[in-house]
Amino acid sequence: MPTALSTRRDRRTQSLLSTLARVEDPSRRAAITAEVVELNLGVCDAVANRFVNRGVERDDLVQVARLALVRAVTRFRLEAERPFLSFAVPTITGELKRYFRDHGWMVRPPRSIQESRARLDQVGRDLEQELGRPPRISELAAVTRQEHREVAEVLSAGGGYHPLSLEAPLDGRSAQATIGDVLPVEDQELESLPERLTLRDALSSLRPIDRVVVEWRFAEECSQSEIARRLGVSQMQVSRMLRRILAQLRESVGS
Repeated sequence: MPTALSTRRDRRTQSLLSTLARVEDPSRRAAITAEVVELNLGVCDAVANRFVNRGVERDDLVQVARLALVRAVTRFRLEAERPFLSFAVPTITGELKRYFRDHGWMVRPPRSIQESRARLDQVGRDLEQELGRPPRISELAAVTRQEHREVAEVLSAGGGYHPLSLEAPLDGRSAQATIGDVLPVEDQELESLPERLTLRDALSSLRPIDRVVVEWRFAEECSQSEIARRLGVSQMQVSRMLRRILAQLRESVGS
């Protein structure tokens, strides 16, 4: 039910937006935009508060929401003939969801899992209000028409926001033994993983022909003469090509 305060806010907002549509002076437009944003900050922050306690700091959520509010002001069109907040609130909500999708996961699951997690969160909140307690997996599965196993998998992905540290105690209390203690001491594949991921990203930035040359030279161990023969160029050209490729890779990996 609209209050007198919210009605005045909405009327003032629409009046300012009407003026904004006619004003061309940049400084005047900036002042009007700032006033519209200030009028609607309460609603903006309330939308951000819906996403609190999901693994992202509230200050970050508020910042994202307020930037989305500014964008909503600049993108709003009076000719749509609808209240400003009916456009701004979905805009802010969408930006917050995108922020969670892109920045909220320390260990990022597939996009489909992220989206399913968001839907289950909403269903879970609705069921908790209805039941007066947290819903069971079977109840979530029934409402969403998913398999019990699928719901359990999606819910388990919530640990990706803040995965356990390797220094966390095994029993949750004592620091006598940690999770890291039960992992293999030496794993060459694991130790080299950061370097291999960095190299993979660097190689993906190369031109297709450059990646082929790298594969011939370092995977197949072809000589420069053999590579030149395959490309139909001189050995000198291959030598220059390899120097350029290696320089680009060194720059990409920061070494």
